[in-house]
Amino acid sequence: MDELFVPELLSGGLILSYTCNSRCKHCMYACSPQWKADWFPEPDAERILRQMAGKIQGSPQGPDRIGINHGLHFTGGEPFLNFDLLLDLTQKAHDLHIPSTFVESNCFWCIDDVTTREKLTQLKNAGLHGILISVNPFILEYVPFERTERAVRISEAIFKGNVMLYQGFFYHQFQRLHIADALSFDTYLRMAGDHSLSRTELLVRGRACYDLGYLYAKHPAKRFFGSSCRAELTRPWHIHIDNYGNYMSGYCGGLSLGDAEHLTSLRHIGLEDKPILAALVTDLKTLYEFAVKDFEYKDRVEGYVSKCHLCVDIRKHISRQTAAFTELRPRTFYQQLTS
Repeated sequence: MDELFVPELLSGGLILSYTCNSRCKHCMYACSPQWKADWFPEPDAERILRQMAGKIQGSPQGPDRIGINHGLHFTGGEPFLNFDLLLDLTQKAHDLHIPSTFVESNCFWCIDDVTTREKLTQLKNAGLHGILISVNPFILEYVPFERTERAVRISEAIFKGNVMLYQGFFYHQFQRLHIADALSFDTYLRMAGDHSLSRTELLVRGRACYDLGYLYAKHPAKRFFGSSCRAELTRPWHIHIDNYGNYMSGYCGGLSLGDAEHLTSLRHIGLEDKPILAALVTDLKTLYEFAVKDFEYKDRVEGYVSKCHLCVDIRKHISRQTAAFTELRPRTFYQQLTS
């Protein structure tokens, strides 16, 4: 295969930075406080937003409504760590008539009612349509739940129904358990039981493959041979463009399809100089054999929890030996995964 066809995007988000107040065990993009901030340069973001305008599809319920796989979202890392940038890009997206805009946040910054209401009101007045509030036991390690509850209460008053909880199961469970402060993951498991994680969506990708791998059955690499990542890499919804200009799809952190500076050039991606990407859209066995032959990759003795685990482990191994592959960006992603 010499070329990969990528459909025109329908929805997506801008990763304003990988820096975050927390280092969550489940993070697909390996965000943490250890990342250099490197906030999305405003001129670059504006150029990309101009290209996204007219392509982004709003919610089926209307351009002023939000949906997790519709419209445009601002994310991170934690976007509220640079509120001025978030506010400015919200205004730019509004001026460009981009529909169904929302921000994703762990709401660590919701320290009191006044601060919370003030920031959310400013975003609403700048044109933001809604908010996605992240709620799970991994964020709970860093963010007191009383801040999450405050964020939900005030967001519902300001955005009038345009509030998504990801995930609602945990929000209501934390309330039933009368949790108010931050809580370690081990303490949460003792209170709620391991079965709680199986009752909701948990995407075991990125850092989760390592920090949460002990919760899952593992298999040898050959179990995942014959699998292709073509569907994930070519999906046009909920794509991400990071602050370095990397275009990523399929929640595949650290795997760039190319530079988003010119989105139209990413419709047809040449694979001649991208052997890792070429292997992934063919067969994971091809990537495995490439890594073994050229980079002396060795199987993890304990095995892998998923094809995503095998993929990211191989990519991590290669990235630590060479910077030659443009697909493996940003490289810091691989440094922020648990060894």
